[in-house]
Amino acid sequence: MNDKNFIEELRQKREEYGVTQTRLAVACGISREYYNRIEKGKQPLNDELREVIEKQIERFNPQEPLFLLIDYFRVRFPTTDALAIIRDVLQLKSDYMLYEDFGKYGYESKYVLGDINIMCSMQEHLGVLLELKGRGCRQMESYLLVQERSWYDFMLDCMTAGGKMKRLDLAINDRAGILDIPKLKEKYKAGECISYFRMQKDYSGTEKCGSDTPKNTGETLYLGSTSSELYMCAYQKNYEQYVKNGTEVEDTEIKNRFEIRMKNERAYYAVVDLLTYRDAERTAFSIINHYVRFVDREDDKPKSQWKTNDDWAWFIGENREPIRLTTKPEPYTLQKALHWLQRQVAPTIKMVQALDRENHTTILKDMIEQAELKDKHKHLLQLEKSTIEERIDTVVPQENEVFFNFFEKSATKHQLVYRYGARKGNLTFFQNYSLNRGFHSLYGVKEENIFILNLTFGSCRSLYGAKKIFHSTVGRNGIVWVVRV
Repeated sequence: MNDKNFIEELRQKREEYGVTQTRLAVACGISREYYNRIEKGKQPLNDELREVIEKQIERFNPQEPLFLLIDYFRVRFPTTDALAIIRDVLQLKSDYMLYEDFGKYGYESKYVLGDINIMCSMQEHLGVLLELKGRGCRQMESYLLVQERSWYDFMLDCMTAGGKMKRLDLAINDRAGILDIPKLKEKYKAGECISYFRMQKDYSGTEKCGSDTPKNTGETLYLGSTSSELYMCAYQKNYEQYVKNGTEVEDTEIKNRFEIRMKNERAYYAVVDLLTYRDAERTAFSIINHYVRFVDREDDKPKSQWKTNDDWAWFIGENREPIRLTTKPEPYTLQKALHWLQRQVAPTIKMVQALDRENHTTILKDMIEQAELKDKHKHLLQLEKSTIEERIDTVVPQENEVFFNFFEKSATKHQLVYRYGARKGNLTFFQNYSLNRGFHSLYGVKEENIFILNLTFGSCRSLYGAKKIFHSTVGRNGIVWVVRV
């Protein structure tokens, strides 16, 4: 792009984003007069300043230059009844799931719906394992949307069913290219990073194309040991998509990604924090800020006093708009299979077609006619013929009907957290004792009960005999009370 086209596009973006010349100039570290001369084409641009302007203008993008996703979710339930988990927690109909007599992680079988996997075992110590990788998370969001549930509601339902967190990944996506991965790697190697992590590694990928000329496949920075229960990873998402799907780097929506990958206890307490505050940005960046900070070298000061790098400061929240937990529902389609067919099989099919024409044979036609559809192919056809609405199951369990009717007027559209709360009239919500302990630790209480109610404490005391309040926090679906009864 030449300077004239760049300046015109810059001016259009600035006006579209509602940014004044003065504000953009300050962000770029130049005077308004200097910037004005650039926009009028009277001041030539060098590559360095052009890069700075490109980065800074995107910080004002109203379409959220940064957004946060859940990109991996794995939880184990203490039951061998996989169908109950599918019905009551996922709220899906098992009729639309493919049953396969093999699994992973030692599980004997699994139910599959697109990229949503439910591992099954008759061994009680294994129980039922729900695994949602990146694409599985996006597909689950399609069902949550129709069910009028958020990720917070879903996590709460998982915990209520006794779920034990095995893994949780929080991904912060950078649309604007603000998070410069090569620069972060350079700063880490130069000692301009204050971190609790003892291990770090970086990766620069290359791939040989047809002419054996290496091409860049992106750079990655790992913070922490990948074998630990918590580590972080920053990588160039646009290059990853280029390698995986052939998408041109400049056409990729997400330029960079910063991931927090947590397992077992670390994942569990992250979920507790998410359920307590319902603020994914708070949870994600409290973890990031605890473990890592990129700084600018100041040799006349102790390292602990070095100034936080400006780009990193903006990333962690300084002078930027809040970011939120975003959903990007993507219903499962045949697109994955078709993409594989196009890249891997289509050239061979075309070759056989050419041979058939040249030799007056029907090899390809005969192969297709003789082929038998496997269960997974029939399952794909079933999904293509059905809608998301047909696959969900939101019937309230019979044992909770009276309970729901009682709270019908005061419940939110998500019915607060009462979906599985009725247990023989006992309204202590968390029957999962490990979750109780997590809250006890968080709020410094011992054997007290935890209520999640959309009630004032006075009402709580009156209705349920609560004697003393230890902690409360207001969430979107009600108030969390830690009380003694």
